[in-house]
Amino acid sequence: MEKSFQFKEFTIQQNKTAMKVGTDGVLLGAWCAIDDYVNSILDIGAGTGLIALMLAQRSDAMTIDAVEVIGNAYEQTVENFENSDWRDRLYCYNASFQNFADEIAEEEETYNLIVSNPPFYTDNFETSDDARNKARFTSALSFKELICGVEKILSENGKFAVIIPYKEEQIFIELASKQSLFLNRICNVQGNSKSEIKRSLLEFSFHQTKIKKEHLVIEIERHQYTEDYINLTKDFYLKMS
Repeated sequence: MEKSFQFKEFTIQQNKTAMKVGTDGVLLGAWCAIDDYVNSILDIGAGTGLIALMLAQRSDAMTIDAVEVIGNAYEQTVENFENSDWRDRLYCYNASFQNFADEIAEEEETYNLIVSNPPFYTDNFETSDDARNKARFTSALSFKELICGVEKILSENGKFAVIIPYKEEQIFIELASKQSLFLNRICNVQGNSKSEIKRSLLEFSFHQTKIKKEHLVIEIERHQYTEDYINLTKDFYLKMS
C-alpha cells in the first residue's frame, strides 16, 4: 500500500490514484487568495482532494466542491474528504469538467473561487498508463476547455487560480483574456536560485486590475527551504515551523 501523506490537520491516502501529493498542489492550495466573501469553492481535477482540503482548512466556505473524471482518483478524494474534520463541507463529483460546468451553468449556480492544478504536458508524449495520461496530459482537458468552463461558472467578483508550467504562461494568459478573464496576480516559482523558472501561479478575475507580480524560490539547497516557502506552507507541512 502506498504510504499516506500526513499534513498538520489532515491525512492524504494516495494508494488508488496515479497522481500523488506534490509540491504543485501544495503551492496552489497555500497561495491562492481567499477573501472574506468566499462561500463556494470548486477544485477542478481533485486527484486526491489535497487542494480542496487545504482550502477547507484555510476558509469558512460552506460549499467546497471538487470534480474528478478518473474513477480511482474520485474514490480516493471521497475517502480523504470523509476522513477529514470538514467532511460536511466537502463534496466530490465524478464527471468530466466540461459536463460538470455545463450542468452548473444550466442551474445558474456559480463559485466565488475556482482552483485547478490542471493536466500539464501538451507535448506529444504519453505513457502507457491511461490514468496517468489523463491526470497529466491536456488531451483529457485542454487549457481552452478549462478556461471556457470556468468562465461559465465563476461568480462576477470571483477568482480563478491555477498552477501551470512557466513555458505555457503566455498562452494561458492569452486564452483567458479571450474569455474576459484577466490576470490579476502572478507568481513565478524556482526550485532554487540557480534553477530555471519551472512553474507559474496565476490568478484571474473578470476585472482588470494592476497585475501583482511575485517570485518564489523554494529551496536554498536540498531540503533547506527559503523563508518565503516556509511562511507559505507552514500551516500545512508537519516539519515546517
